[in-house]
Amino acid sequence: MHGTSDSKMALVPFLGRIEENDIFVAGEGGYHTYRIPALVVSKKGTILAFCEGRKFSTDDAGKIDIVLKRSFDHGKSWQEMQSVVSEDNMTCGNPCPVLDEITGLIWLPFCKNLGNAGEALICEGKAPRTVWITCSADEGATWRQQIEITGQVKNPSWTWYATGPGHGIQLRTGRLVVPCDHMADRDSSIEEAGHSHIIYSDDHGLSWGVGGIMVRGTNECCIVETRDGSLYLNCRNYREGKRRAYARSYDNGQTFTDFGWDEKLIEPICQGSMVRVMEFSDTILFSNPASTSRERMTIRISYDGCRTWAFSKLLYDGPSAYSDLAMSSDMKILCLYEKGIEHPYEKLTLAKFSIE
Repeated sequence: MHGTSDSKMALVPFLGRIEENDIFVAGEGGYHTYRIPALVVSKKGTILAFCEGRKFSTDDAGKIDIVLKRSFDHGKSWQEMQSVVSEDNMTCGNPCPVLDEITGLIWLPFCKNLGNAGEALICEGKAPRTVWITCSADEGATWRQQIEITGQVKNPSWTWYATGPGHGIQLRTGRLVVPCDHMADRDSSIEEAGHSHIIYSDDHGLSWGVGGIMVRGTNECCIVETRDGSLYLNCRNYREGKRRAYARSYDNGQTFTDFGWDEKLIEPICQGSMVRVMEFSDTILFSNPASTSRERMTIRISYDGCRTWAFSKLLYDGPSAYSDLAMSSDMKILCLYEKGIEHPYEKLTLAKFSIE
């Protein structure tokens, strides 16, 4: 276990300048709610902000599309919203983009299920949940034909499945890695049957396989490569109190060991995000609502590959939930997060600030 629990008083507000823009606002653009943020920055510096456009309600099922906005000026202005994945009567969600630095392609794994057959039926094995991928070769302007990869990345005995949400990473070996989760037993609860895992591609996105699997009771997860080449996986956790679970891999994600629960990383059973500040660096940022409720969006920094968390800064004190972190091409930190006054799902806001 790492560190000791933070009290609310221990979190320090930001003192430097923060630029914030509301990128997606509930009720605008033809959607009831926008949720599940995901960020990626292209080789040319274009910021791509993805999310789920939930057509008629805040529900996790129903008519849900994957939508996108892009910025060509480091987040100062944004293009009109694009629809990337949309199908009648379908839930299309959990975007988890990953940039291939070698080819320049932006890959987008995501999941689909019937709009009238939500998570409960899927977990019981009574409705399908499939895994898909598409990619863009032109900064996200257009997207290639969707390809189903369920057979490559989902064991037939698994019921629920989710890519990300958030972003994937590319290792120094060139391997693409996408954090995911699944349920392995239709007759058990998520505490018993839920597992984080990763999928990977060693041929620049042409084919995918399942990598290491986390201990039971874990769920949505995020991943970084540390300076020594190992991988640190950080997970939503249902088993050991309201704190994040973690593990490490020393074989490029094929297996995970060193399982534990981080006392420092309090959570309300929610999603979190991580990003490495510079290549081959152990300076890593983590974001989540650091509370036992979905509130108090907090950014933490580690200088030792996520073994300890040196500082915490409170980004937003009010209702907040999912987030995703990225580094812009001008070396500023980006955090796209769910934010509101009455509840966390009123808008998706992009915060931009410096490491200092």
